[in-house]
Amino acid sequence: MLKILLSVKALETQAAKALEKLLAGIPAIKIKTLKVESPERDSVADIVASVDVSGQPHVLVCEVKANGQPRNVRNAVYQLMNYVAKIGKPATPILIAPYLSPASRDICVANDVSYLDLEGNARLVFDNVFVERLISNKPASEKRGFKSLFKPKSAQVLRALLRDPHRIWRVTELAEVAGVSLGHVSNVRTALLDREWAQVVPEGLSLTTPDALLDAWKSAYEPPIGIQFRFYTTLHGVAFEKAVRKTFGSLLSGEAAVLASFSAANWIAPYARTGSEFIYAGEEALERIKEGLSLSLSLKGENVTVILPKDQGLFRDVIEPVPGIYCTSPVQTYLDLCACGERGQEAAEHLRKARLIWQK
Repeated sequence: MLKILLSVKALETQAAKALEKLLAGIPAIKIKTLKVESPERDSVADIVASVDVSGQPHVLVCEVKANGQPRNVRNAVYQLMNYVAKIGKPATPILIAPYLSPASRDICVANDVSYLDLEGNARLVFDNVFVERLISNKPASEKRGFKSLFKPKSAQVLRALLRDPHRIWRVTELAEVAGVSLGHVSNVRTALLDREWAQVVPEGLSLTTPDALLDAWKSAYEPPIGIQFRFYTTLHGVAFEKAVRKTFGSLLSGEAAVLASFSAANWIAPYARTGSEFIYAGEEALERIKEGLSLSLSLKGENVTVILPKDQGLFRDVIEPVPGIYCTSPVQTYLDLCACGERGQEAAEHLRKARLIWQK
């Protein structure tokens, strides 16, 4: 308990110094007092500053949060409103955190709350004072936390959620369908709730903004790591499709293969053929695929790319748009297309409009 209080106190001290520096740079403001309140006193704000603005007295009440995710910010806004109401005189609420994302800053602006983070983002609005400063880069810790939400194990949970965004999940059900531990589902759940991409209702967890989640995943997406083979086949059109049906249908238990990227999109939401085929396959299935699709290694003129992904979770989210044709899901296909340059992005947006419009 003592350790927690010390860390809170250290953060509040940092916050107070950042606020003092911000105010000192505004000629119209003169600081009279700036106090860091005791963390044990829940009835008052964390920092209270009395200032003169062009000779007129004003009070600033600040709430300091260690986590600046939207859910925490919304709670802090309510706290600040209560503090201002208790003061009984004009006061400006300010939220301070190590980092505030654009979504968190929008919540502050919508509720007329000023903000400041330790990365340098700031917005201070009261009387004749208006200061706004935005830093383009995210801190390294925020980038790591953001990317970890889309790593392979977490991605298995997200794919399950996005398969049916309106479904309400129990944690145990979600863990079983996604093939991950209860602890991993719990971590993903917390991350989604903090960003207000999901909500908890009596029946369980459900997504609230699947589009926002998919947009974030798109911006952080990294194509699956794996061994890539480039082949050439003489089979085209109907002949290739027949070979795919026969080959995929002959795969034994433990062998996996699916059409991916442009090849999957051609069955899910046709947009434009590329003349090349793309397949994700397990190592056990490679030889059967090479034989069934008449593939030969090629250093030049290849028209079939087979990737053996390290992430076997990709094979848990497969669809069969027509009998015998197995493809990556619309979500996975969309993400892969987004990573394929301008033409891929055009095909991705076509697929999204056709298959990834979620409305209740």
